[in-house]
This record gives sequence, structure tokens and C-alpha cells, in this order.
Amino acid sequence: MTEEIEFILDSTKESMEGSIAHLEKEFLNIRAGKASPAMLGSVFVDYYGSATPLSQVAKISVPDARTITLQPFEKNMLQVIEKAIMIANIGFNPMNNGDVIIISVPPLTEERRRELAKQAKTEAEDAKIGVRNVRKDANSDIKKLEKDGTSEDICKTAEESVQKLTDTFIRKIDELLVVKETEIMKV
Repeated sequence: MTEEIEFILDSTKESMEGSIAHLEKEFLNIRAGKASPAMLGSVFVDYYGSATPLSQVAKISVPDARTITLQPFEKNMLQVIEKAIMIANIGFNPMNNGDVIIISVPPLTEERRRELAKQAKTEAEDAKIGVRNVRKDANSDIKKLEKDGTSEDICKTAEESVQKLTDTFIRKIDELLVVKETEIMKV
């Protein structure tokens, strides 16, 4: 195969891996009932005038499956962190005991679990669309090479390779979705 085709295949695989990585990141933000520091990933605190991620102003720990504790690096940040969590509107009610902020993660209702499973399906479908768009771009690049004089057989083989990559990544997305749905629906 020519260098151009190898480059197209490599960049296609890299882009599809990027779609998978993005999906995994999005799945981390969908809580499945277990407490996780990732649940607070969208919280930003007003730290001396600039919006700072919560993880940079407090130590986040998970002592058990239903509790998240936050130990601010500066004592005077307790109320600011508490307010930021409330403003983030992620469904948590923080409690401040003067030293640490304790967040009890409420168990998910059946209805909420179904909503989260639907959200996970939407994210997976978005990832599949991303993979298919990468396939479309790769195939159009291969068609351009064919017009520029690359042999038809080589281009046909390259298109088959792109399709195999696409099938592999779509299958991986489906597997990730099944795992996430199982995690969400588990009581």
C-alpha cells in the first residue's frame, strides 16, 4: 500500500479512538449510583476571582459508595465550595461541618435510572455518528487518491480496511454501552 493510504488509515484509526475516548469521558459524567470524584468534574469554584476546577481547591475523596468528602486546601473556601456545588445543579446537597464538606449521594430512583440509561444511549449514538463521519472522510480521501492515479485495487482494499476499522469501533461502542447500562440499572 502507498504511504498516503497508510497515513489515511492511521489518522482514521486515531480519530475513531478519539471518539471512544470522548465517549468514555462522557460516561464518567453519567452517575450510576456509586459515589465518584468524577461526579464533581463540572463544578467550578470562584477562587480569588477566577473560575477554578473543584479538584484544584480541595481534596476529593470517596470513603464509601454513598459519600463524597471534600477537604478544602484553605479553610476559608468551605462556604465558597458549598455554594459552587449548589450552583452547579448536579442534584447534591452538601453539608459543611466546619472542617470538611460531606455530600451524601442519594440512591437513584427507577425513573432516574431509565433517564440515565437513555442519556448513555444518546452519548453512544453520538460516538457512532463520529466514527461514521471519520469513515466518510477517509473514504473521500481514498477516492481523491484514486482520481489522482492510485490503482483501483489498492483503493478498494483501503476502503475495506476503513470499513473493518469502523465495524470494530462500532462494536466497541456497543460493548461500552452495555457495560454502562448494566452499571446504571444495577440497584
